[in-house]
Amino acid sequence: MNHNEENIIALFDQWNHALQTREPKKVSALYGHGSILLPTLSNQVRHNHAEIEDYFVHFLAKGPVGTLLESNVRIYDALAINSGIYSFAFEDGTTATARFTFVYAQQEDRWLIAEHHSSLLPH
Repeated sequence: MNHNEENIIALFDQWNHALQTREPKKVSALYGHGSILLPTLSNQVRHNHAEIEDYFVHFLAKGPVGTLLESNVRIYDALAINSGIYSFAFEDGTTATARFTFVYAQQEDRWLIAEHHSSLLPH
């Protein structure tokens, strides 16, 4: 198992590339068993793969492309955390900048998202 900062940051790239496929199942597959999503553009907490996938059906319809602006990685044995700021550019020309926390857990011999919290930056 890769336990360095670059590999944890690369998990964001993997997630962002999954967004580009516009296939909600490819994105939700990156979330592990029992994962929770507190999404950027919805007030509903997503508690399972079906609810997470439902969020991404709507989010991916906007054509998001993510960019990491600040990344802070901490690694603790079988858990890794990456938190900071990211932005999204959407097909309609709008953008959203948000704080994020990804908590990754080793499941099935790979890092999967256990917790993903994203909230828009206050104005």
